[in-house]
Amino acid sequence: MGKTIAEKILSMKSGVDARANDIVIADLDFVMGQDGTSPLAIQAFTEMGGLRVFDPRRVAMVIDHSAPSPLEGVSALHKKMRDFADRYGVMLYDIGDGVCHQLVPEKGHVAPGTLVIGADSHTCTYGALNAFATGVGSTDLAAGMISGKLWFKVPETFKFVLHGELPPGVFSKDLILYLIGDVTADGATYMAAEYVGEAIRALSMEARFTISNMAIEMGAKVGLMEADEKTEAWVREHSSLPYNPVFADPDAVYAQVREYDVSKLEPQVAKPHTVDNVSPIGEVAGIEVQQCVIGTCTNGRLEDLRIAAKILEGKKIHPRTRLIVAPASRQVFLDAIREGIITTLVEAGAAIVTPGCGPCVGTHNGVPSDGENVIATSNRNFKGRMGNNKAFIYLGSPATVAASAIAGKISDPREYWR
Repeated sequence: MGKTIAEKILSMKSGVDARANDIVIADLDFVMGQDGTSPLAIQAFTEMGGLRVFDPRRVAMVIDHSAPSPLEGVSALHKKMRDFADRYGVMLYDIGDGVCHQLVPEKGHVAPGTLVIGADSHTCTYGALNAFATGVGSTDLAAGMISGKLWFKVPETFKFVLHGELPPGVFSKDLILYLIGDVTADGATYMAAEYVGEAIRALSMEARFTISNMAIEMGAKVGLMEADEKTEAWVREHSSLPYNPVFADPDAVYAQVREYDVSKLEPQVAKPHTVDNVSPIGEVAGIEVQQCVIGTCTNGRLEDLRIAAKILEGKKIHPRTRLIVAPASRQVFLDAIREGIITTLVEAGAAIVTPGCGPCVGTHNGVPSDGENVIATSNRNFKGRMGNNKAFIYLGSPATVAASAIAGKISDPREYWR
């Protein structure tokens, strides 16, 4: 009987013949925490009697959620992370470096066949690089930092076979929103989502990261893709790690398999207050929006900013609408400056904030007012997600958000796509 990608990676890293639902203890290739979770992990590290980390070159802490610090208490937590990094020699990405889920692949810390944990639920992003990457709690992060190992329940796999190619003006964000709407928010709970087919192969790596990033929004543990020439080109450009691409066997056993033809897909929007409350753009077009956000670990990459700039070039945002843009990393910010993208966005009326999570988690940088509608490229729209439980958050692609910023209402980006 063959194996899925998840079963193969956990077998290699645990040294046992691992199958779905087995419990294994596996060797970790990389460990990451961010400023919302690392302070608790540091406390747990101390309580566990940690004297050293297993390998400082494979541990990183990232200050991205509340960066720069908006409060005295947050500043104390950031200092705790900086002190820990100094004491134990682990890598620290400080304010302005960017979002953890952009930095980990961008800085070459992940490659095909690796096993990565992060104390952030969207660690599943790196599955686009054919890595088993998953979010854990702060206590598990501490255990991983000390031992370099962690226990896993091998997940069953939900296979998505995606045929065709996305039409003009429709993007990977639209595709993953559509899949989440179809499967529902708990339709793949504790499974490995495995995305295959010509529709995936046609996407850039940046677009693939968007899909893997939101696997957690259907309940999945990881969002895996096979490695191909695009994957290997990305890894060669960003990393010196040895890598071992992993492919599912033809006779692998799946919990579910669903097939889709994406060639007629329309832009999609997730409506308040759940990510699986998804509609085609035509059903929500015309809803007024007071704030638009482009960025986050889902859609703040250079390709995303290029798409927004293409729509906004030579135009102005609506006078009663705010547009906030958060580049995913310092490198993305610099590249966007060099390409003239930032000039285009600023001339259109955008406010550019520090590379990082920006308004997504609602600690600073764009908390909406009561009753306001926001359309964002982020991955969650729960009540209170952006800092105000009386606001309403819609989710869409960078193209949809840019088009909506021009019109002051949710708009079909295909009307602006040239």
